[in-house]
Amino acid sequence: MKKNGWILLIFIILGLLAGALVARWLTPVPGISFLTNPLEAKWSPAIDLYVLSFNLSIHLQVSMLSIIGAVIAIWLYRKI
Repeated sequence: MKKNGWILLIFIILGLLAGALVARWLTPVPGISFLTNPLEAKWSPAIDLYVLSFNLSIHLQVSMLSIIGAVIAIWLYRKI
């Protein structure tokens, strides 16, 4: 497989998604709450120019398991 930046980006996104899914599934387990509690960040810029109005909302939730999933994805990308 030819390595390029787009493939790495896809691997990282899939790793973050897999980690988030595992974190959601393991939320009821009380002993590993430090891995499943997400850190939330929100950004909502808005512009109102009377003629044109623009709203954008970005909401990011990253847990420790998501970061671990991204690290594993990068490791897998380097092994291929």
